Amino acid sequence: MSDWPEGYQLIEGSSLDRSRLVTTMASAYGELGATQLGHLTKTVELYFESPSMLWWLEKSGTSRVGFTARQPSAIGCLWLGQSINQLTGALQAYIYLVYVEPAYRRQGLGRGLMNHARRWAQEQGYAQMSLQVFCKNKVAIQLYEDLGFMPTATLLTLDV
Repeated sequence: MSDWPEGYQLIEGSSLDRSRLVTTMASAYGELGATQLGHLTKTVELYFESPSMLWWLEKSGTSRVGFTARQPSAIGCLWLGQSINQLTGALQAYIYLVYVEPAYRRQGLGRGLMNHARRWAQEQGYAQMSLQVFCKNKVAIQLYEDLGFMPTATLLTLDV
């Protein structure tokens, strides 16, 4: 059973997708009001390594033949890796990015990406999966809670 409506496909990304990932992250954080995005390249450099995995959600039937073939625009993106649970010390799957283009939201695509993330985490032998979400991203918080995620920490910041 597919996690998304008919007409969509999930394509595994590669290390060649680093700049595309940075661009997608910039779109995601820009929607949330981020103004400083220069650090995203460094974030990808630091965390986009094994066992990190990347997938692109695209329209079905998209052709990807040849080295110079035009890369189709992604409808969504899922970037997973691992982190350490700071309470237990256990390795856990970590969701670095889950993103769906605004025009394609409210169709179950984000839920499909999250279900894919869960299956990947289980296949890798992780017992837990975590992510960070911004407080003002209420729609994402609701989705994560609907999927069974529970808040376990609060990130506090202070301008000095």
